Amino acid sequence: MTSDSCRYPDPAVRVLDPHFNALRIASASVECLYQGARWSEGPVWFGDGRYLLWSDIPNNRILRWDEESGQVGVFRKPSNHANGNTRDREGRLVTCEHLTRRVTRTEYDGSITVLADGYDGKPFNSPNDVVVKSDGSIWFTDPTFGIDGFYESEKNDAQLKPCVYRVDGRSGEITMTIDDFTGPNGLAFSPDESVLYVVESGSTPRKIFAFDVLDGGRRLGAPRLVIDAAAGTPDGFYVDIHGNLWCGWGMGDAELDGMRVFTPQGEAIGHIDLPERCANVCFGGRHRNRLFMAASHGLYSLYVNTQGVKGG
Repeated sequence: MTSDSCRYPDPAVRVLDPHFNALRIASASVECLYQGARWSEGPVWFGDGRYLLWSDIPNNRILRWDEESGQVGVFRKPSNHANGNTRDREGRLVTCEHLTRRVTRTEYDGSITVLADGYDGKPFNSPNDVVVKSDGSIWFTDPTFGIDGFYESEKNDAQLKPCVYRVDGRSGEITMTIDDFTGPNGLAFSPDESVLYVVESGSTPRKIFAFDVLDGGRRLGAPRLVIDAAAGTPDGFYVDIHGNLWCGWGMGDAELDGMRVFTPQGEAIGHIDLPERCANVCFGGRHRNRLFMAASHGLYSLYVNTQGVKGG
């Protein structure tokens, strides 16, 4: 399946600022790769196998799209209502699970290792999005979205504040790094890992804050506002090698549905229109220059003139 537009350049790839022109490819258009999910999230690319995994949360499954054949199949079902996915620095799948309220790692033989399932003797809320730093530490957000009702998992009571956590890559020690956010959601490091960006999706309007990474990557500095989303609804996002933020966007006004691109300073420079709200994105393909967008019911892609940062 392809986008509705057969024109080059694709009018769905909109320039909001001239700086975005350098990131566009005039002869590339938005492609619809799949339709049939109930709520798509957590895309992650496996270049060694030329496939992409992403979560279909309400349907309790992780789907797999193969680049060579274009076919989609089920990678894991049940998935414990998996949400965010990434890979660690050894190439293993790391997943946030709503139902079990934990973060897991899929080993090379397919077995599951639990990396984190609670803090201070209490279960997490519903781990949402996850990123792995080059030192092997695993950072994830833990809002209550997955336990607020029966759609994305099982309704349950929160025993911890919504927070951002860090799991040490060597010792496995879990530390709370942000404890004053309303609905922490997507997160990503800058290319040099000196800054961590986090979406606060429980605020109105939603905001994206930046935190300086201190003490050799063990703690964060004070938050500074980078993006005030106004009517937009940032969810998950990915950073390219130039530090630009490629953010899932939409909800409310249909004209906002798709994906919005910001500079590291928070200036909106581009927008990719989709017929549905985009929740999360990643880069993949042979050169990490193919943008994959997990939208409400579908999966989309677009080749761009930049590359996603390496790692999770």
